Amino acid sequence: MESEEMHMSEFDTKLVHGKSQHDNQTGAVNVPIYNSSTYIFPKVDSKVTWDYSRSGNPTRNYLEDQLAALENGNRGFAFSSGLAAIHAVLSIFSPGDHIVIGDTIYGGTFRLINQFFKRWHLEFTEVDTQDLKAVENAIQPNTKAIYFETFTNPLLKVTSVKAISKIAKAHKLLTIVDNTFLTPYLQRPLDLGADIVVHSATKYLGGHSDVVAGVAVVKDKAIADRLYFNQNGVGSVLSPEDSNLIRRGIQTLAVRLDRHLSNAAKIVDFLQHRPEVAKIYYPGIKGTKDYEIATAETNGYGGIVSFELKKGFKTTEFVENLKLIQLAVSLGAVESLIELPYKMTHAELSPEEQLAAGITHQLVRLSVGIEDPKDLIADLAQSLDQLSETEPTEVESVNK
Repeated sequence: MESEEMHMSEFDTKLVHGKSQHDNQTGAVNVPIYNSSTYIFPKVDSKVTWDYSRSGNPTRNYLEDQLAALENGNRGFAFSSGLAAIHAVLSIFSPGDHIVIGDTIYGGTFRLINQFFKRWHLEFTEVDTQDLKAVENAIQPNTKAIYFETFTNPLLKVTSVKAISKIAKAHKLLTIVDNTFLTPYLQRPLDLGADIVVHSATKYLGGHSDVVAGVAVVKDKAIADRLYFNQNGVGSVLSPEDSNLIRRGIQTLAVRLDRHLSNAAKIVDFLQHRPEVAKIYYPGIKGTKDYEIATAETNGYGGIVSFELKKGFKTTEFVENLKLIQLAVSLGAVESLIELPYKMTHAELSPEEQLAAGITHQLVRLSVGIEDPKDLIADLAQSLDQLSETEPTEVESVNK
């Protein structure tokens, strides 16, 4: 029908309507969950679209087509976790290849690089990707790519995708961006010059803390073919059931993120007036380099707010006294979550590595949910009010 083939140009429309799979004529408004592991060949030599679900599944393919459309890429891929997506992307490189990486990356990515890929003789150099001269200086004859997070975790330092992509193209390198914190609703790195974008879809794309998933979208067909080989060959694919959950989450991405952004701005304003807070990390605060880059290259400053309590206030006491905001790792869901990076999300780093990355024992990371902001602020206030200032003591070392 004509309506099925109508070109959709607006982003919010693409969130709700993905590419039709033309698989049947039931009239279902959502793609069915195809939980078959194998598919019938009409004849031995038939050229079929589907043969085995590791290699391709209509439900997963619907999601992958939609991801490619949202990111304006050639092809999308859905994986069983964000780390599986990153593993597949980094596996397109060969032993002896060198990759420039951001000096503040997710703890799981840090572990994957240092305890897995270095064993297979990939080489990495960590740099501050805001320092463009440092990025240039880190490039070697065997460098193949630059990998970074647009908003770093947990300090929310913002890197210019345009600037890094320009450097990469001048040296014939790939630009790989982890854009989990922003999603394609707030930024589309491929439009800014990147070659590959990855997300932990567990976070904002899923948005409900009920599924673990990862995605990658590629601009170039040749690179997409290499990534598909890794996805199919290793087999870390997203199940049809979980593909459907991510598809469903994406439909409400715009309305959820609008609330995340609004709530985050209100909480930042509240924290700026609290005497217990020493520093706030949020790209939406004017007068910083992060604000300038984010304002130029994104449509919003995200739903994560990190802040440090002043020395003498116990962060463990603060997070454990919260009533509504839940103490848990992960982020990007409808409920607000809070954690201590040095103890939880970044425990993979040694104490020395944590300090070098700016992760102190006073640092708190808050994933702002979509609850009523008055309730969130009231919860933060009651916990801050309970804090008793004490003399700083020697804090126990990080559990490894």
